[in-house]
Amino acid sequence: MTLYQLLLIIHILSAIIGLGPGFVMIYLVTYAQTMEQLRYSYQLRHRIHIFVMIGGVGILVTGIWMGLLNPVLLSQGWYLLSLMLYLIALAMGPVVLKRLSAPIKHFLSKPAEYEGIPQSYKQMANKLFFYERIEMIIFIMIIILMVWKPF
Repeated sequence: MTLYQLLLIIHILSAIIGLGPGFVMIYLVTYAQTMEQLRYSYQLRHRIHIFVMIGGVGILVTGIWMGLLNPVLLSQGWYLLSLMLYLIALAMGPVVLKRLSAPIKHFLSKPAEYEGIPQSYKQMANKLFFYERIEMIIFIMIIILMVWKPF
């Protein structure tokens, strides 16, 4: 097995570990009916996010390393577009998603005055989830580019 083949295996496993759980993070919290369930859902979401970050770093490091080992990749449109889209999705975390999740974290840290989930939370969550869905679409596009290699 060559180093490139080993990196490819790690790259694919990183994608499974990082992207797979990321696709369910929204749905963990959408079925919560009470504030207690909502808080617990966000705790689970936080734990799953650790896998997303580890896998995400693995994807980036192995993808760039494979490009350096095989310089032909650096001239392939699908590789460059995938890398650009990945960096955009990566930047969305601190630039967009963190900013939109901060009010939700603050909301969840306060003691609940009621059992049900208020409309104010739902508005904040819908805005966050909109951008998380955009990020998911970007990741799907990257997967398609990696498999199809159209140009």
